[in-house]
Amino acid sequence: MTQSRIVCNPVDLPYAYSHVRSLTGKRSLSREAADPSMVLFKGTYFLFTSMTPGFFYSHDLVTWSLRRSENFPAYDYAPDVREVDGALIISASRRGKPSPFYRTTDPLADDFVEISPGSFPFWDPNLYQDDDGRIYLYWGCDARVPVQGVELDRTSYEPVGAPVELIASDTAARGWERNGENHDPKKNSLLSKIIFGGKPFIEGAWLTKHGGTYYLQYAAPATELNTYADGYYTGPSPLGPFTYSADSPFSAKPGGFITGAGHGSTFQDSHGNWWHASTMRVSVNHTYERRVGLFPAGFDEDGTLFCNQNFADYPMVIPDGPFDAWNDTFAGWMLLSHRKLVTASSSQRGHEPALAVNESVRDWWVAASNDAGEHLTVDLGDTLSVHAVQVNLADHQLDKIAAAPRTSLRQLEGHRRLIESTDHPTEYVLEASVDGDTWTVLWDGRGTGADAPHKMVTIQDGIAARYVRITGCAMPFDAPLAVSGLRVFGSGTGVPPAAADTTARRLDPLTAALSWQPVAGANGYNVRYGRDAEKLYHSWLVYDQTELNLSSLNAGESYWVAVDAFNENGITPGAVSSISRQPHETARTR
Repeated sequence: MTQSRIVCNPVDLPYAYSHVRSLTGKRSLSREAADPSMVLFKGTYFLFTSMTPGFFYSHDLVTWSLRRSENFPAYDYAPDVREVDGALIISASRRGKPSPFYRTTDPLADDFVEISPGSFPFWDPNLYQDDDGRIYLYWGCDARVPVQGVELDRTSYEPVGAPVELIASDTAARGWERNGENHDPKKNSLLSKIIFGGKPFIEGAWLTKHGGTYYLQYAAPATELNTYADGYYTGPSPLGPFTYSADSPFSAKPGGFITGAGHGSTFQDSHGNWWHASTMRVSVNHTYERRVGLFPAGFDEDGTLFCNQNFADYPMVIPDGPFDAWNDTFAGWMLLSHRKLVTASSSQRGHEPALAVNESVRDWWVAASNDAGEHLTVDLGDTLSVHAVQVNLADHQLDKIAAAPRTSLRQLEGHRRLIESTDHPTEYVLEASVDGDTWTVLWDGRGTGADAPHKMVTIQDGIAARYVRITGCAMPFDAPLAVSGLRVFGSGTGVPPAAADTTARRLDPLTAALSWQPVAGANGYNVRYGRDAEKLYHSWLVYDQTELNLSSLNAGESYWVAVDAFNENGITPGAVSSISRQPHETARTR
């Protein structure tokens, strides 16, 4: 394991800034990238995301660069990239006019060429070429219209035959598709309630073939929710017939520091390992304030598609070779900074220092001024072995600081504008100390020009430290230093907590009530569940609570669940218990 191959979600990218005037007239300025479409092409990983002035590329899934381009519709939502006949084909979302297709054999040379003007509009496209050379298009992003698919002519990209409806919502049978925060309809957005009657969006199709079976993946219920997730259907051919998988959602991250894991892409790396990239939400400044997540994935011996999202926003290894998705990617470092004492040089009202260590990307500490030298310090309470620090920067009221420039904006959809400036450096100094007097520099971003809003600094052999401090130097748009997460990882000096004693019962066909006694010394709990006691593929991480309504279940299915207690010294697996498919029956422990 080397420090250069360890990352942490959300993926640290130079996310572009969007200057937005919403339908209600509210203005905001914040970073955005979502709906990741990722492929490995000629030894390089190419990542296309919404509202990005080009695309990202990497040679190792660790370090990413932005390649700017204006030769394809970079500002359209949900750009899709797939390899077809030895080239990359790119399309994106448009309403009201046909969506064109672009081709490139050398993306870094920016040689995108339009090969078809398209013949109809579509949203959230996904192109797929089968082994026999035939190509298919899947699309859909609506609360009323199902995801559809059609074969395309290999030369003209015109439809061959009529579209086929493939995926529609079924909230009576699929708990995870229900709208609302934690699937609670009372916590749904007003806009969704009024316009769509609270129905979920079914969107973000992606087709993968494995073992002769076609896996058609899709997202629900809404990108701004913690429950945004990806499920899937399987079928014998590219256009089905498809059957819903009760192991859906296979990608879901409703808890932890940053939530959401929907509208993604499933791909293989250069070693044949499977990964899933998806959308993670902030959604504070604007609904579409989003980030990108990357998770190890795979197919088990029964053909079940899964993602390992246990502790999915903790440090993760990107192995340089074949790996076991369940055992070879967790770096093993625990969170040392949760709810620890934090002090700051100054603070704005309502944005106190404690918000930088409460494990929520959706609130943050903000310095009272934009002067260089404002700082934030976390006291770990004891001298511990620190192996990594993730610094998550926030965008705080930038619309009041940076006026929308008239010369560097592109009008989008009548009310949306994207800031196209190339430089948004995030300059700060990160230090560690044993006594609070003598400091060791872990990272000095001054003069580097680095734009790293979610940078993780790793110390391969660890460093003894009690205090970790960030000092601001220069922020984008000359804004005050704002930190949503100063997250310190490493090893504590104590022992892991005892096992949690869990009670589980089915409340209704889609929900189970879980509860457990508080475990002394535990910082949080990771709830793992699945339809087989040996396949607890789903997880829901929580802090500061000892109960959870598991609201993402499929009707008519029995489940098994385990609640793992954890602290800064390690993780203690809980006993596996059954959850009957019948309401009000108490779980059996295995």
